[in-house]
Amino acid sequence: MPKLKTNSGAKKRFALTGSGKIKRKHAYKSHILTKKSKKRKRNLGYFAEIATADHSNVKKLLAMK
Repeated sequence: MPKLKTNSGAKKRFALTGSGKIKRKHAYKSHILTKKSKKRKRNLGYFAEIATADHSNVKKLLAMK
């Protein structure tokens, strides 16, 4: 069976943690930042863990088992 290709868009958007969880960036941090509060922008800067409902889809995109 041939090797599975990783989705190139997904590999730019998701990263694995040391314990095997998948982390993602927050949306709404790219433009129109003047109306957003400092607290909101700061919290959008941190990584978040993906929802459990999305685990199987993201693993397929990253060509994981």
